[in-house]
Parts: sequence; C-alpha cells; structure tokens
Amino acid sequence: MGDIGQMDFISDLPQSIIENILTRLPIRDAVRTSILSSRWRYRWATISHLVFDENCVALSNERSLVKNSLVKFITRALFLHHGPIHKFQLSTTQLQCCPDIDQWILFLSRNDIRELVLELGEGEWFRVPSCLFYCRKLTRLELFRCEFDPPLAFKGFSCLKSLNFHRVLFAPEAIESLISSCPLLENLSLSYFDSLDLNICAPNLKYLCLEGEVKDICLENTPLLVSMSVAVYMTDDIAEHFEQSSSCNFIKFLGGVPLLEKLVGHIYFTKGPSNSVTAIEAYDSDFWEMKCPSDCSFKQLKLVKMTDISGVPHEMELIKFLLKNSPVLEIMSINPCAVVADRKLTMLIELLRFQRASAQAEIVFVEE
Repeated sequence: MGDIGQMDFISDLPQSIIENILTRLPIRDAVRTSILSSRWRYRWATISHLVFDENCVALSNERSLVKNSLVKFITRALFLHHGPIHKFQLSTTQLQCCPDIDQWILFLSRNDIRELVLELGEGEWFRVPSCLFYCRKLTRLELFRCEFDPPLAFKGFSCLKSLNFHRVLFAPEAIESLISSCPLLENLSLSYFDSLDLNICAPNLKYLCLEGEVKDICLENTPLLVSMSVAVYMTDDIAEHFEQSSSCNFIKFLGGVPLLEKLVGHIYFTKGPSNSVTAIEAYDSDFWEMKCPSDCSFKQLKLVKMTDISGVPHEMELIKFLLKNSPVLEIMSINPCAVVADRKLTMLIELLRFQRASAQAEIVFVEE
C-alpha cells in the first residue's frame, strides 16, 4: 500500500494523454506545467498547436512593457520548441508591425506550418513577409489588417483549404491569382474591401463569404459551392456602375452554382439621404430572366436569407426569380430595412403572389 501511495500518477500518464492536456491549455499555463515533475519539464515544447495572445503575459498599463514581454515570451517559446508546428495563431493589438513577426514566420516556414492566423489590431498595417509564401504545407491562412503582396514567382499554396482575409490590402489580380492557384480551396472569406472586381476560379470551393464594396464578381468555376453569403455596400460609384453596365458579371453568382443550398444576401446603401435608393431602380423588370441561362435551376437550394431589403424593383425581381427556379426551397427569409416601414404590408402582399417552384417554400417576413 505504501508503494501505491507514493506513485506519481501525473508523471506516469501516457505520452498521448499528456500531449492532449497540453494542447488544451492556454500556452502560458502549458509552459507552467514544467514545474509539475521532471517528466513534465519542457514537455510543452513539443506541442504542435501554438496560440498566443495578450493573456500570455502579465497585464500592465504600460503598452511598451506588455509588448516587450509578449515578444520575449513568443520568441523564447519558439526557440525552445522542437518538432513540427502545425498551427500558429497570434491575436493581439500590441504587436502591429513588430519586426519580430517576420522572424517568427521565417521560423514557422521551416517547421511544416499548416495553419497560420495573424489577427493584428489597429494602427499601421503589417506587411506580410516574403517567407510566408514558402509555407508550402499551409492548409489554413487567416490574415487581419495586413498587406498581402505575393512575389511574381509565387505559384500558390497547393494544400490550402481555407482562406480568410479581413481588412487585408491586396491587388485584385493578386487575389485572383492566389485563389486560382490553390486547387484544394474549399472555404473563402473576404471582408472589408473597396470596389472589388473579381473573377473566382475555384473548382473545389464549397463556402463563400464576401463583405465589402462589390463592383463585379464572376463565379467562373465554382461547381461545388453549397453556401454563399454576400454583404454588399452600395456607394454612388458602384450603383452607377450597375446602372450603366449591360454586361455586369454579378448575375453569374447564380448561373454556375448548381449545388447551392444556402444563400444569404445583405445590401447596405451608403448613399446620401437625398438619393435614397432610387439610383439603382433602373433595372429592366425581366433582368434576371434575360441574363441567366434559360435552364437555370437551383436544385439543391433550401434556404435563402435576404436582409435590409427596401422593395425596389430589382430586389423584388431577384426574389421572384429565386422562388420560381428553386424546386426544393424550404425557407425564403426577408428582412426589410427600416426606411420602408410605411410599405411593408404592400411588399409582403407582393411577395406572397410570386410563383413558387417548391410547394414547401415558406416566405418568412422577419422584422428585427
């Protein structure tokens, strides 16, 4: 019995369980496990998922002190680490444009990094270093408030499956080239960009999320797309472009997505009150019928959610077109914008009159 009482159960845990415990701990606590026993000393240095944020160091009112402490902590953690690093995530407002980040990414590029998340705060934009483009095994890349400018010799990320750019500065041709050179890409999210004019060629893409000022979007090759969310900010210039362009590619959002199951649309009008939304009411009443293929049918589409709808003709015609060409549709959710309070009932009556290809299709009028 004495021997049993003296057993060190923590030290005798199987290696797999120790690794599982360390992976689930915040990195600061994982480092502290070195004091548990000799068997645990520096065991944290083998974990393959590293997530750093401001909680890694002691809080202080002095920004420079927090910054220096955080840089030292991350640098030491990487210096002591051995083995592959599959995930590196940095979420902080303290290290914007810190030159040490370049060195960390260089280190990661040599350690089989697969998931890289840089979530940086306000201030000067961080320019992604060239060594990032040598991370050949990346499967997930998320950048927040960064400048993305790949070198001419860059051939893409052959293993990348998920790409998320939030407030990232890039040239449209650079992002087009990146998307088309990532053959395994399944999840694409681009948010907070200006006047984006983009052709998307991604044969394995399944989930698409766009938010910003959209000028023209063409889904050139996205046959597997099942879910799409688009939030469009309409400025005067963009609204004028839609008015005057007879060959707008925006309709190709619907022409090449045969497996689409979920469609969410938001339109935010950023025009002045004197213009309201009248500048984009010039669409022909049969615009969608004329522009989309005659055999266009959304055979998998079950859910459509449209928010901030004002009831102008082109919006109502799009809703009508979707209802008419979606044979398995279950829910069409409509959320009207605040400025049409006096005509909500008229809009609802008009919606209920539209022909539906699906007998199960239910129009839900949501008022938030």
